[in-house]
Amino acid sequence: MNNNSLSEKDKKNGIILIATLRVSRSIAAGMINVAFPYYILTTLHYGALVIGSIYVAATIATALLGFLFGITTDVWGKRETLVITGLLMPLSAFMVYISSSLWVIFPAAMIGGFSATGSLAGGGIGGAMQPIQNAVIANLTTNENRTKYFSRFTFLSGATAAIGALMVKLFNVEDVFLAATLISLAGIPGLWFIKVTNSNGNIRKLKTKTTIGKFTLTGMLNGFSQGLTVPFLIPFFVLVYHLPKSQVSEYAFISGMLGSFSILAAPLLERLFGFVKSIVVTRAIGAILFVIFPIIRYLPVSVLIYIISPSLRIAALPIQQSELTKRVDDEEMGRALGINQVARLAASSSGTGLSGYLMENALFELPFFIYGGIMAVNLFLYIKFFGEKKNQIASSTQKIG
Repeated sequence: MNNNSLSEKDKKNGIILIATLRVSRSIAAGMINVAFPYYILTTLHYGALVIGSIYVAATIATALLGFLFGITTDVWGKRETLVITGLLMPLSAFMVYISSSLWVIFPAAMIGGFSATGSLAGGGIGGAMQPIQNAVIANLTTNENRTKYFSRFTFLSGATAAIGALMVKLFNVEDVFLAATLISLAGIPGLWFIKVTNSNGNIRKLKTKTTIGKFTLTGMLNGFSQGLTVPFLIPFFVLVYHLPKSQVSEYAFISGMLGSFSILAAPLLERLFGFVKSIVVTRAIGAILFVIFPIIRYLPVSVLIYIISPSLRIAALPIQQSELTKRVDDEEMGRALGINQVARLAASSSGTGLSGYLMENALFELPFFIYGGIMAVNLFLYIKFFGEKKNQIASSTQKIG
């Protein structure tokens, strides 16, 4: 990582400004995450197939935008790309606020990334900006402290998103989107003052494509499994238990806060278990709970699983993010993160479309069962690809030109 030209003051200021951006966007994302399905299902009275179609369109758009912005990050500039992507969420939230037409809602969701395909801590809303943010954070940190900073930033995202989810109780559904517009705008002006080093990457060549390919395949399977289930957790409570918005917002707050605090354990997990074991243990337990979730139609148990499952799914996320940035050249960072997101979200859109169809036909259990099978395959690939090299970063960054 060639960031030696940055002073410690530049790095510290950059970290603070990115943190400010994270707070404003995550609060807005938390609000949208709860309000959007209620807006579609109860205010506009559409069904699971419609909201599933919106999520699919938004997921595909986020994947394509993330890839394009990953290219501009490498060949144009990190800060400039960060500012442009930062404007997408407030624009999309405002579009939903001013119009209830699906002709507006669909493109708004696509621009803003209302795909709900990941945890809020992991960038489940506004995801096209996530690879660029991670590239900037990697530029402002070192191999030694990167997992710690990814952990803290992901905690910050999840905690403030949980607060945003709770704030939904203060507004009617339509006004949530106006509030999200204003809040998400707040962190953007400071981006002009971030100092980063630009790598001027070669767009025609990827030297670490083998490593990128391994992370891309595991990301694709992870995305498909998340697309099957995560966007439909809140709709599940709406359609199966008929819970009011205020009650679900409280559950979302508790789940988000617990997930955020679990993120802080990532540096400890990395020291104790390393990259692969941390991924396998946490996500295997989470997969088992997701298989159980639709079977037990007892509200307290369903709520408990909903609350604790994000913690298991994302606890090792900072380790994964840090590992990818360690194994990829700086001049390819934006594209590596963008390609990984394309694979993850494209696969996620397939899972979301399938779940929308299944839930529209009252097959609520099947997506969660498929999730368990896909996750088992994914964890096997983590062991196969990275199990023997977890402490050999240099050997996995082989250059293939």
